[in-house]
Amino acid sequence: MPTLGDTSDLSSSDERRLGDRIARELYRDPDYLDDPVLAEYVQAIWQPLLVAARARGDLSPELSQRFAWEVMLGRDRTVNAFALPGGYLGVHLGLIAVVSNRDELASVLGHELSHVTQRHISRLMAKQGQMTPWMIGAMILGALAASKSADAANALIVGGQAVAAQNQLNFSRDMEREADRVGYGVMTEAGFEAQGFVSMFDKLQQASRLNDNGAYPYLRSHPLTTERIADMQARQALAAPAPAQVAVTLEHALVAARARVLANADVDALRATQLEADSASLRTQAAPRQAGALYGAALAASQLRDFASASSYLARLRPLVAGDASAARLAQLLQAEIALRAGDASAAQAALSAVSTPAVPAAPGAPDPAPTVARPELLLAAQIALQPGAGEPAHATSAALSASAARLQAWVDLKPRDAQAWQLLSRVQSAQNQTLRALRADAEAQVARLDYAAALDRFKAAQAFTRAGGSSQTAADHIDASIIDTRQRQVELLLKEQTLDR
Repeated sequence: MPTLGDTSDLSSSDERRLGDRIARELYRDPDYLDDPVLAEYVQAIWQPLLVAARARGDLSPELSQRFAWEVMLGRDRTVNAFALPGGYLGVHLGLIAVVSNRDELASVLGHELSHVTQRHISRLMAKQGQMTPWMIGAMILGALAASKSADAANALIVGGQAVAAQNQLNFSRDMEREADRVGYGVMTEAGFEAQGFVSMFDKLQQASRLNDNGAYPYLRSHPLTTERIADMQARQALAAPAPAQVAVTLEHALVAARARVLANADVDALRATQLEADSASLRTQAAPRQAGALYGAALAASQLRDFASASSYLARLRPLVAGDASAARLAQLLQAEIALRAGDASAAQAALSAVSTPAVPAAPGAPDPAPTVARPELLLAAQIALQPGAGEPAHATSAALSASAARLQAWVDLKPRDAQAWQLLSRVQSAQNQTLRALRADAEAQVARLDYAAALDRFKAAQAFTRAGGSSQTAADHIDASIIDTRQRQVELLLKEQTLDR
């Protein structure tokens, strides 16, 4: 019974608004990253956990509807993940880079999910009743800033009252144990191996020392106690026998390599990644280790604009992943991505056309039907359409833009909170001279990022464009104008609520 003993005065609506306020700032952070490949991999783990939590009764219908249930990726090398109010979770790329398999990542996400479903955040806030939720929100933002700069944290966390309330923001040992217990049940019922929870504890125990950079310890993870580790080992021993160690898959090796490269774009780090792939000893390593090193080196070389080396690494990677459909797809997507970065849209399109896109089945209990195309392919195709190859006929370019616009529109109809898809749709429609629709899509991208002031500006710009006669005034344009007027009024209300919250 998730609400048993919940003495919080913070309603689920208030907690969601607090989470939105924090998430809005994180979207603006330069370290926020919406990488379609990594996001897809994390979502493939996250969605089954949500389904299992609902089936177990841990996730009530009210919280399921009111909370965001969104995982945000951060370009940070530390091994960390955190839960925020309102159903937002943060995952550092450093965590994805060090986990050995999907089960270990599922154990972390299941643990953080359980902090939210058990209302730990609101229950802790209730203990510090004299503080407003918005002051606590400022403290949490300062906590996240502390990992980068202690001065930045001090700028956000001010006053003796905030410092005195620090302990209220750290999860208590009882709550940590509860999140372990509930998270273990969620991940195993979602189909992940229990061994992942035990092996992940070993990594976190190690990382708790490596992550400590001397910054203020706001929201720093509690040291893992031997009691918690023993508890998970005992639970795993009582479960059905499982492999002593889950093998690293080729797909996971490529994803982890991508996370390592994107987490550290320093030139020296990128060159070190290439040196690892050039090492003579690499050929003696297991296939996943070789594949990860070559994938990372190809991505690093492309970021250094050394496209010849990137192609060479890809050529060495292909034989390793030829027998694994998921890994082969990631390698092919990377080839298209590298060709696009090199400015060769024709080669990028050829590489993308060769991608074997997996079917996207609907998750059990999912509220929306499954889209017919995977997100990485969808977004990459739109970027390619926006950069036509030299000498391509105009009708070919127009057809590619029209196809991308149709696919993107169908996607955002199902997933209206996908800011990157809205932004690409805006660019595609602008390239088609559909200015009114482009302005609307740009506004919706700002809504998805919770920046209601910017969204309102774009909706008003669209209305001004219509009044000035910029639209052709077709029936479709009248429908678009009506939608824009309705959305503008809705966003005005959201902005008013946001202003009152401050």
